[in-house]
Amino acid sequence: MIQFLLNQTLVTETSLDPNTTVLSWLRQHKRRCGTKEGCASGDCGACTVTVGRVEADRMVYETVNSCIAFVSSLQGKQLITVEDLRQEGELHEVQKALVACHASQCGFCTPGFAMSLFTLQKNSAGWQRHEAEQALAGNLCRCTGYRPIVDAARQACEQRQPDAFTRQEAQTIKRLAALQHGEEQAMALNGNRCLLPKSLDSLAELTMRYPEAKLLAGGTDLALQVTQRHQTLPLVIALDGVEELKACRIEAEAIELGAGASLQSCQRFLQPHLPVFAQMLARFASLQIRNRGTLGGNIANGSPIGDTPPMLLALGASLKLRRGTQTRLLPLEAFFLGYRQTALQPSEFIQSIVIPKVTASQTFHAWKVSKRLEDDISAVFGAFLLERDAGGEITTARIAFGGMAATPKRAAHCERALSGKILTQQTLEQACRALEQDFTPLGDFRASAPYRLQVAKNLLRRWHASLNNELNLLEVTDYV
Repeated sequence: MIQFLLNQTLVTETSLDPNTTVLSWLRQHKRRCGTKEGCASGDCGACTVTVGRVEADRMVYETVNSCIAFVSSLQGKQLITVEDLRQEGELHEVQKALVACHASQCGFCTPGFAMSLFTLQKNSAGWQRHEAEQALAGNLCRCTGYRPIVDAARQACEQRQPDAFTRQEAQTIKRLAALQHGEEQAMALNGNRCLLPKSLDSLAELTMRYPEAKLLAGGTDLALQVTQRHQTLPLVIALDGVEELKACRIEAEAIELGAGASLQSCQRFLQPHLPVFAQMLARFASLQIRNRGTLGGNIANGSPIGDTPPMLLALGASLKLRRGTQTRLLPLEAFFLGYRQTALQPSEFIQSIVIPKVTASQTFHAWKVSKRLEDDISAVFGAFLLERDAGGEITTARIAFGGMAATPKRAAHCERALSGKILTQQTLEQACRALEQDFTPLGDFRASAPYRLQVAKNLLRRWHASLNNELNLLEVTDYV
């Protein structure tokens, strides 16, 4: 049984297939058809809904792609859809702004935009164009050209008024608090089950009991097996209720990030400590995806084009892995064994990611090259870290790439070409040639093999230019 609020209505689901997405539940079970399905993969934003949760005794609202979020993720939270925005018979302020600014044409994407604007208005202190662009980057529209939508965002942020959600906030917090408890929960129907542990110990016990279970964190990748491949997940262990997995902390010698921490929360946490890492996370997919996707999930799926593994490899990160009552620390570079193959043992899961403080230096840089600046997958991702002694000799070079091999991988030959040398133009070109020994990339629809290799060399040259304060390029140069 799981419980959550649909706006202000308590929902108790005792018998529901855990493969049911929030979008399917809304449209098929509740006949709330304002939320649209456009892609079933979290790319277009037409299905955007708002999920509210309590944090530090206040309501925090986040946009979510309902097409790839399972209903189990709603436990103890508040779900708000476009139907809930109407205020005592009148349109909500964000809806009025969309109308006034002529920000809707065919209207199919409009409910998703309305929810993104509603959440932006709730979370912003006023109008900030960059903040609005981040909030809307995950919503696609084929009709308006976006200018009137941005105008609507500005009007909504500048003319914000207290609404029913603000007036009911204290009541909502109280009702959501009543739904929080430490007991393990479950959803089941048609022979399919989802188990919802509430602690690390409970999670470890369940993974030992059910080694065949799929671990569900944000689900932004796993859900595609259901929505795109039309498969069924017979047994899932959902991690959303394990708060210990979400903890991020600064230790004496390391930065430790919980594997269940969302990418958006990691971005906020890392901004003062690893600003380059945080800036790259801002280009990871869309805000809707970052709100749900987790750092541990991005690592565990073993994709060669994930954005976080190259940065973590360059930073010398390790993974704290747990199996039952036992934990072990594994260097990240030993984790990836082959294409989507990892060193995880049966019943083992990633508990946290550990980054040594010593590697968080000013020489750390990372760049993502993709066809779109935002909401796109990398063609090549490069991460670079350099340490030099007082005489300028390179003592440590850690260089890692994504999109260049079957796994995220360090450039060992390139690193050796730099180590023990003074970083001159000649040394740099030797290191560029060494990349040809490190990688034989594949060509696909994102980029050809020769292009990828050339981009990797150019990113190495860009790194050199940035170290010498010679880099004056705008971020738009990241476009392919």
